[in-house]
Amino acid sequence: MTEQSAMTNPVPGARLGRGPGEEALLVDGSTVRIRPLVPADRPQVLALHADRMSEASRRLRFLGTSRRAPLLAADRLCGPPRSELYALGAWSAGVLVGEADFETSAERPETAELAVAVADAWHHRGVGSLLLEYLVHAAREHGVTAFEADALAGNGAVHRLFSDLGLPVHRRYREGEVRVVVPLAGANADEHYLRAVEERGRTADLASLTALLRPRSVAVLGASRRSGSVGQSVLRKIRDGGFRGELWAVNPHAERVADMPSCPSLEALPRIPELAVLAVPAAAVPAAAEECGRVGVRALVVLTSGLDADQARQLLHCCRAHSMRLVGPNSLGIAQTDPGVRLDAEFGGAFPKPGTAGVAVQSGGVGIALLERLAWLGIGVSTFVSLGDKYDVSANDLLQWWESDGRTDLALLHLESFGNPRAFARTARRVTRRFPVLTVDAGRSSAGRRGAAAHTAAVGVPAVTRAALFDQAGITATRSIAELVEIAALLHAQPLPAERGAVVVVSNAAGIGVLTADACAEAGLSLPSLPADLAARLRRALPDGAGTGNPVDITPAAGPDHLLRCLDLLERSDVVDALVVCLVPTALTTDSGRDPLRALLDGKGRRRQPVAVVRIDQQAPVSYLTAVDGALLPAYADSRSAASALAAARARARALARPAAAEAELPGCDPAAAQRLVDGFLAERPEGGLLDPARTVDLLEYYRLPVTTTIWAPDEHTAVLAARSVRLLRSDGRAVVAAHRPGKPSEDVCRTVRTDREARDAFRELTAAPDGRTAGAVVRPAAAPGVDLRVEIRQDEVFGPLVVLGPADELRDGLVARLAPLTEADPHAMVADSPAAPLLADVADLTALYRVLVSASRMAADLPQLTEARLDPVVVRSDGVLCTGARIRVEPRRPFDPYLRRLRRRPVAEEER
Repeated sequence: MTEQSAMTNPVPGARLGRGPGEEALLVDGSTVRIRPLVPADRPQVLALHADRMSEASRRLRFLGTSRRAPLLAADRLCGPPRSELYALGAWSAGVLVGEADFETSAERPETAELAVAVADAWHHRGVGSLLLEYLVHAAREHGVTAFEADALAGNGAVHRLFSDLGLPVHRRYREGEVRVVVPLAGANADEHYLRAVEERGRTADLASLTALLRPRSVAVLGASRRSGSVGQSVLRKIRDGGFRGELWAVNPHAERVADMPSCPSLEALPRIPELAVLAVPAAAVPAAAEECGRVGVRALVVLTSGLDADQARQLLHCCRAHSMRLVGPNSLGIAQTDPGVRLDAEFGGAFPKPGTAGVAVQSGGVGIALLERLAWLGIGVSTFVSLGDKYDVSANDLLQWWESDGRTDLALLHLESFGNPRAFARTARRVTRRFPVLTVDAGRSSAGRRGAAAHTAAVGVPAVTRAALFDQAGITATRSIAELVEIAALLHAQPLPAERGAVVVVSNAAGIGVLTADACAEAGLSLPSLPADLAARLRRALPDGAGTGNPVDITPAAGPDHLLRCLDLLERSDVVDALVVCLVPTALTTDSGRDPLRALLDGKGRRRQPVAVVRIDQQAPVSYLTAVDGALLPAYADSRSAASALAAARARARALARPAAAEAELPGCDPAAAQRLVDGFLAERPEGGLLDPARTVDLLEYYRLPVTTTIWAPDEHTAVLAARSVRLLRSDGRAVVAAHRPGKPSEDVCRTVRTDREARDAFRELTAAPDGRTAGAVVRPAAAPGVDLRVEIRQDEVFGPLVVLGPADELRDGLVARLAPLTEADPHAMVADSPAAPLLADVADLTALYRVLVSASRMAADLPQLTEARLDPVVVRSDGVLCTGARIRVEPRRPFDPYLRRLRRRPVAEEER
């Protein structure tokens, strides 16, 4: 079987478009570079078809055995450029191992003939599917809506290639050949295709990470004779931690290190190590990495910090050229507690306790602190990775590893930067449906972002943007390591509450019960009153004087039997979703051996609802109580910590209860017309700028955004007539006159008018700018009474387009954002999370507001040139929604596909994976 398809008759030609190459992983974990073919590639293209493909493969490729076919193919693909041909090559170590191209015709520019060829030695490694993914991306960008190709009926490999691509495939058989048609767009095609791309990417990621996280052999380069050095410390920890594979020290200046023999170079080792740990000076890192790649090492952990830009580029280039995955530099190291591996290649504290929590951090100090707290609490670790400067391996890689390792059921992250947040969000959204993913939200302030950039070269991300990512991905974001551990303690050991989140507080001291109830209410949890029949049963089960409201006061006289009966009654009630038990030691019970705590330890520990304990006398912020049935009950020293943990559990329960939502659709919009409008504006102003009022209104109407009536007034007389007609439409007789200055927001300077004279005076005042740049005025009705909001589109350099909902004023608080495109559930969540939600509940047409958010999302996703849009105010009323002000900025930008499989090209934070 071969992995090639045939094409139509070869004709002379060349390529379409140029651009930087991308490096990506194949399904076996190796790396290839994808880039457009150029005329200088002709010898490689000829060698691919003539020397690297067998006669049988060429027959399948060219539908025959013509000896001139390789020469004609090289001429066609590497001849003078033609706009109708686009050809890509896959390269490994400077050798062309695969080629794919499509070609359109003047008669059918929307359809392209497709051809793929892969060297025999590279079959079944995913070269063909990777090339086709890149062709699909290029074809959509150039307006191609379908691929077509001819293949022999017996070419099973190419038919599987098309079938597994993730797009619809139509076949027509004729005399031993098959005409294959692959539509590139259609109902549900995109989501199905993205899932197929994700699965191929996940397979490749897992294959590439095996040598890093499950190595059978490790070499430590730079392990010195000096006790306490980083290299020797890591070498000792690997050895003393009981690593199951082979371990070697490499040091050209020592024969023994840490009582182990040392080799002068990797070539001197008896076998090639799968993983190399580098603890050499920064200046020596590129040469050490090159040596590793040359002998066949598959993964690097670079502990060294302080690399300059040139050293960083050399390190990453070496890893890409030799198909090595990289953790670091500036890494604390990694640890794998699987009993079959037991690798502790980090210079932190003690070997992490084996367990089921996956941990990934960017800061080594945070990693040490987090491991210590988890160890004290008793939560074991499956895998620990200190990402450091995160040149290559990222949280996205590790989420996919943990999803598949069969051990991890909790993920804890500390991230200061994001590389490909959209791919990360899709992965996290899938993973969080299997187990909780928690993160410390680092860099919330401008000072924090500056600090992150200083020590990890991270690019700071605004808080509202990170919140959008975490919300859409289903990640639980915390504000500190302490809060992360406190929430993890509950999610790791207790069931989730029902979505409603109704909490009952039980205490043996009224004061702590009241404080805990306040903490729960402030955390957004509900504390329902107990039904009369349940309250009556509780009174019969508790000592005299007990309070049976919520909180439930069992009194200081209550013993373990009282508490146990109380908890049993509450557990069986339909009104209770979670329990908080607050216990204060009293002489009435502890002196008699009747401490109610015994009810938790000796009685039933596993309950239908989650149980959190508050013990204000304990020293640790959080600890576990172990019940007789083995259940772990998280106990907190502070009521607020318990409430925060339960609120996070309730949020996760709600997220899981929501079905996976599809992308929100917007029937009736006209993206083609919108693109033509933007292209026309940029043709007039190549540098970009603010759209004029007429184009602004047209663009909004293409996306069915409800725009108020606007009239362009180039002179005073027109302004007076326009204001008069607009006032007639309003019961209050008000109109707004706004100055229009090309390149400046019209709404920045405006006046409300009620008479012709006021309209005339407003026009004269607004157009009397000293710089003479005012071109006229825009007249519109004054905003009608309602809830004033603003809807924004923002283009983030790393995250891409976001849709933001907030108040109509300039306050930064109260902003809610989501990455575009929105899903069907996102508009509802945005409105519910907005501080304006209580105002909107009674007076607003929420369905119309949801449509505005979807329209803004679709516009942002369709038009990469749209760098900023602000609809302000958006007036939400009971009878609909009206956009009464808008400004839109467009700039020349190329579309970026965040789901195209690629590795970072340069070690800078904005290009992280």
